[in-house]
Amino acid sequence: MPKMKSNSGAKKRFKTTGTGRLKRGKAFANHILTKKSQKRKRNLRKKGLVDAVDEPRMKRMIAS
Repeated sequence: MPKMKSNSGAKKRFKTTGTGRLKRGKAFANHILTKKSQKRKRNLRKKGLVDAVDEPRMKRMIAS
């Protein structure tokens, strides 16, 4: 049986923290920014964490 491949897109989008959680970027920060407030755009620049229920699936995607 061949080895499982890791998901290339997931590898680029998620980073593991020191405690093993997954960091992710926020959505809705790329275009149509004129109607979004400064506060909203500033908060979109921050990183978020992957939700606990989705974490096992994401970890399986980035594990090679």
